[in-house]
Amino acid sequence: MTKTVAIIGASGYTGAELIRLLATHPDLRIGALCANAKAGRRIAQVFPHLRHLDLPALVTVEEVDWSGIDLAFAALPHGTSQEIVASLPEHVKCIDLSAGFRLRDPAVYEKWYGDAHRALHLQERAVYGLSEFYREQISAAHLVAGTGCNAATGMYAILPLLSAGVIDPDEIILDMICGVSGAGRAAKEGMLHSEVSEGTHPYGLPVHRHTSEFDQEFSKAAGRKVEAIFTPHLMPANRGILCTAHVRGDADAIHAAMVARYKDEPFVVVLPQGEAPATRHVRGSNFVHIGVVADRRPGRVRVFSTLDNLAKGSSGQAVQNANLMLGLEETSGLTMAPVFP
Repeated sequence: MTKTVAIIGASGYTGAELIRLLATHPDLRIGALCANAKAGRRIAQVFPHLRHLDLPALVTVEEVDWSGIDLAFAALPHGTSQEIVASLPEHVKCIDLSAGFRLRDPAVYEKWYGDAHRALHLQERAVYGLSEFYREQISAAHLVAGTGCNAATGMYAILPLLSAGVIDPDEIILDMICGVSGAGRAAKEGMLHSEVSEGTHPYGLPVHRHTSEFDQEFSKAAGRKVEAIFTPHLMPANRGILCTAHVRGDADAIHAAMVARYKDEPFVVVLPQGEAPATRHVRGSNFVHIGVVADRRPGRVRVFSTLDNLAKGSSGQAVQNANLMLGLEETSGLTMAPVFP
């Protein structure tokens, strides 16, 4: 049976990616597109690359007839989603792609994001949306909190190793490079082409907000406090994240743990040992590629993971979670091959 969904924040990059993925989904239909600042426009005026699709006009959240909506994707900027998600009718399930519900402890959220939590009654019900690690909880959830794209990339590389006990929890260094679409569509001087092209630089220093997600999930997996070192870098590309994780352990044991954990996962590919992944090999897809390479020094290993920040790192993950929440085949609408070159 076809389910009807709404996209709140349809005029942003993650909103456009949701439309692209849902347009060919066999079991989901777009019933409403919300974008308050661009309400009244057709999607072709906002995203010309989607003009071939027969879609409803953009409207405000207040104008939506929610009676026929089964699930809402909230693709809103950080700090704006909690109150809107709280205003949705009780029968509407929700996947929030922002940071609004990612951190289980409201005090930790306030520390990292600088605002008091505005929907505490919903935070207690929210399930963290890393599909491969919370599948059972997501299937029964009413509200799912999408992960940060950097956070997801690092977790795919590290969580299985902490759970298996094959790395030292006190020696985890995560270096990541991310495409500029991860900063969103809003106009920013630092995102101008002349500001970001022909160079790469670290950002979010001294401590990036996604570090809070690493603290939460790494500590849970290890059963003790874990504080990784995380440095993100902006690269002059539109899409993609590549994580290089420096860890202490045995390369054979680490690779074996990865293979064992992901052998039945449809979207996670563990490469042969010694091979490193590339962002261009997952572009536009819901796949994650993972590599394990031994360092020249015994006991030191580099673990690589890469995904498309707008797909598996955000909107693709959200569709995967929607499939689980609505009782659909988990891979529905998501098996497209990466775009190459």
